[in-house]
Amino acid sequence: MQLEDLGWNPYFEKYRVEKNYSRNMIGRIVAEYKHLYKVYTEDGEYVAEVTGKLRHQATNRSMFPAVGDWVAVQHLLGESKKIIQEVFPRQSKFSRKVAGAVTEEQIVAANVDTMFLVNALNHDFNVRRIERALILAWEGGAQPVVLLSKGDLCDDIASKISEVESVALGVPIHVITAIEEDGCEAIRQYIQPGKTIALVGSSGVGKSTLINRILGEDLQRVNEVREGDDRGKHTTTHRQLLLIPEGGLIIDTPGMRELQLWDADEGITSTFEDIDDLIVQCRFSDCSHNNEPGCAIRAALANGELEQSRYNNYLKMNRELAYINSKASANLRNEQKTKGKQISMYLKTKNKEIY
Repeated sequence: MQLEDLGWNPYFEKYRVEKNYSRNMIGRIVAEYKHLYKVYTEDGEYVAEVTGKLRHQATNRSMFPAVGDWVAVQHLLGESKKIIQEVFPRQSKFSRKVAGAVTEEQIVAANVDTMFLVNALNHDFNVRRIERALILAWEGGAQPVVLLSKGDLCDDIASKISEVESVALGVPIHVITAIEEDGCEAIRQYIQPGKTIALVGSSGVGKSTLINRILGEDLQRVNEVREGDDRGKHTTTHRQLLLIPEGGLIIDTPGMRELQLWDADEGITSTFEDIDDLIVQCRFSDCSHNNEPGCAIRAALANGELEQSRYNNYLKMNRELAYINSKASANLRNEQKTKGKQISMYLKTKNKEIY
């Protein structure tokens, strides 16, 4: 297997040359476990762990390898596993704030070319969730594609497509029924040698079934959804990168109901471009969009050009991002303060030793 088969391109080659790494030192992360990683190289498949230096220097989890990352590895004599020395700069990423109260970035998938945003056409259908996923895809640098799965369970597909079109401006939308393979041929246009696709969606939307159709065999376990609310169990329990027989790669991810934003300014701009275009039409540059005369936002809401729910979601996303940024800044200040104290204590100790 050549590195190019795994998605290697000039972006990473330039960095390899700058760092003077040989090709046999390069690998791609295909699965992540607790403190261990599965890595594909030109020599084959290996289990690897990060060096103590990398672990010590990592100030947050986003600095550790993630599925899809390219890494520099070294094989130690007498050891059956490889050692990860460095994570290459990411060309793109799909990341979110970790679930819970911790303010930290979690890399869901790295170096992705196309992001399949899967949403089922049953009780799980949620335009606001699609909107949120679009923000993260645009921000990370991947091309989003909306897949509306389980088309056989929907009686008003046209109206659902219309709802998605109103928020996914210019984004391709495909309706699929993976079990019967209806619509699956349409998505094969995105499968290309050396290109990486990632699937993102809630549990039970049909990601594993779709991957089995793409791969041509049942590699991913499939669970039935619960009756009553159509919610599925977590069939995929960890992220993994899989090779597509005709070329290309696909990353399966566990079902995620919570997609909290992380550093998504550009993603919000791309997703809500229509709202930003309205804002610049307001009479006053500092318009709060409440009671000012000549407000383009209020006019669009009044005449139906802009849906109230979409505008409310726009405001919610900006508030959420502002809160996360403020928390992240506070955490950074605390980290710098702690490091400053450690350096001060170190210098005091050294001074005592000298005198």
